[in-house]
Amino acid sequence: MRAKYTLIELLVKWLNREHPPREIPLSDFEQVRYEIKPGDVILVEGRTRVSDVIKLLTQSRWSHAALYLGRLHEINHPMSRERVKSFFDGQPDVQLIVESELGKGTVVRPLTVYDRDHIRICRPRDLTYRDMQSVVNYAVSRLGTGYDIRQIFDLARFLFPWWIMPRRWRSSIFQHNIGLATKTVCSTMIAEAFASIQYPILPLVKRNDKNEVKVYRRNPKLCTPSDFDYSPYFDIVKYPFIDFSRSKPHYRLMPWTREGVLKGTEEGQYITDTQEEIETAEKDTSNKE
Repeated sequence: MRAKYTLIELLVKWLNREHPPREIPLSDFEQVRYEIKPGDVILVEGRTRVSDVIKLLTQSRWSHAALYLGRLHEINHPMSRERVKSFFDGQPDVQLIVESELGKGTVVRPLTVYDRDHIRICRPRDLTYRDMQSVVNYAVSRLGTGYDIRQIFDLARFLFPWWIMPRRWRSSIFQHNIGLATKTVCSTMIAEAFASIQYPILPLVKRNDKNEVKVYRRNPKLCTPSDFDYSPYFDIVKYPFIDFSRSKPHYRLMPWTREGVLKGTEEGQYITDTQEEIETAEKDTSNKE
């Protein structure tokens, strides 16, 4: 039994290994931390191997989602405040998030853990203060629950056509399992929090034979981080590191760099004067031939 857990622990450690952050992130973190509000969903372009898996499965750059709680005094319910304090031993003025992470489960952490990452805010439109607090309370109640690694594989299998897979490999995501209630993944926990107040993310809208509109809630276990980005019920708030919208005439004043040498994966994906000269020379040679 111990050997089994050791193998899982090694797998989790391997999946959680991070790539180095960008030298300068795409997001202006100081602006994000100033503008963010409790109840906002934070999307993260993760840098771990499991993030790469989620990006591949969902065909999106967003591999992780967290819910912003605010500072401790912004949590209205006394029991929720005490529960957060029992899971986070820090200063009361720290900006906090709750998230479900592989190897750690559902935890509360400072917002600053993502100060070097590409992030954006998804803000639930017209969410009332009372409902926002209910969403926060639900997320806080999930602190300490484990991370359901099986659900990642279930989601992967669910995305494949069922007829090309052996029955034993097909997704069990809808099957009743008592143990699953105590485990979650990042976007599922947040989707369940919004479902607790009947707030939509990506509902199914249909018309019946009487031309009546019927709305169906989506299974939270199928929610991915990119769904909050795609949802018409969440406003997208971006704070780029270089924001041309603060100057005029907008994008024409972007400080594009035309010199220098790019290395590794950057080469060929971005353009410098040197790269343009090479491409021009290749075109001239091709035309002469």
